[in-house]
Amino acid sequence: MDREKVNEFLGRVVADMAATEAAGSVVVGQRLGLYRALAQGPATPEEFAERTGCHPRYLTEWLRGQAAGGYVGYEPETGRFSLSEEQAFCLADPDGPNVPAAFLIALGMLRSEPRITEAFRTGAGVGWHEHDEDVFVGCDAFFRAGYAAELIPHWIPALEGVDAKLTAGARAADVGCGLGSSSLLLAKAYPRTTVLGSDYHAESIALARKRAAEAGLADRVGFEVAGAQDFSGTDFDLVAMFDCLHDMGDPLGAARRVRGALAADGTWLLVEPLAADRVEENLHPLGRLYYSASTFLCVPSALSQPGGYALGAQAGSAAIREVVTEAGFTRFREAARTPFNMVYEVRP
Repeated sequence: MDREKVNEFLGRVVADMAATEAAGSVVVGQRLGLYRALAQGPATPEEFAERTGCHPRYLTEWLRGQAAGGYVGYEPETGRFSLSEEQAFCLADPDGPNVPAAFLIALGMLRSEPRITEAFRTGAGVGWHEHDEDVFVGCDAFFRAGYAAELIPHWIPALEGVDAKLTAGARAADVGCGLGSSSLLLAKAYPRTTVLGSDYHAESIALARKRAAEAGLADRVGFEVAGAQDFSGTDFDLVAMFDCLHDMGDPLGAARRVRGALAADGTWLLVEPLAADRVEENLHPLGRLYYSASTFLCVPSALSQPGGYALGAQAGSAAIREVVTEAGFTRFREAARTPFNMVYEVRP
């Protein structure tokens, strides 16, 4: 055995354990509004306690741990902790990437560990609806930030003729819409377009309907409880799926349903996690993140459904192309990509 290699590996383990345990502290910071409070200006733990109404001893440990992880700054001369502009944007800005929501997803999915462990033995699935509510809420909060930054400014314009259709007034379907954030983004950006969101998870659809009503968009955005293989409607100018095809047990059936639901010149906007086709090209931190989420969420969800597929979050474009081609589509191209997603334009 090489002792230096052992120590190098243990150093990686310590870093992973620290990050894993710190996830809880990040979620505490989100739930209590601590990041937003710290963004108001530097503070000692005592000053921070006055600002937040929380106990100073807990805040002391929280602040020190956040500083150790590089999530907040610390000034030894004054004993004050602070957020840089960049940290505040990622952790506290409502228009930022909403990093804490990613940790909320992680904690939520890990609560299913006993069931996932048993599923390894039996091969049974664990449905999306069977997870902790933090998974649904966290996914919506985290992905909404990315969609808000990319969908209207970049993804729609990258599709041939779609922006013009939506501007003039079109019919759009948002399949696997979850809590409906993507549906509402489309409707807000294109006042003449109607949107039908669908998801098999009834609790998510209930929240989506509530949000549409609160936003004053219920007259143009409807939601239904339906699977991707049987959502209602035809002659859609646009069908969108955001980060959900790989979660389905029957993505081929979903693709065939999209094919039948599109107008003759319609477009399928398909957004999937960034992934290479070769396993070795996914062996990096983002790949690790996606494979871990796929182990707890995506593959169990697919195995809980009929269809026989379990693409997983790192399926890659070749696997996606195979599904849509078999469903009868003739045009498939990558229209855009981000550090986290691949965006496909699929047409009949």
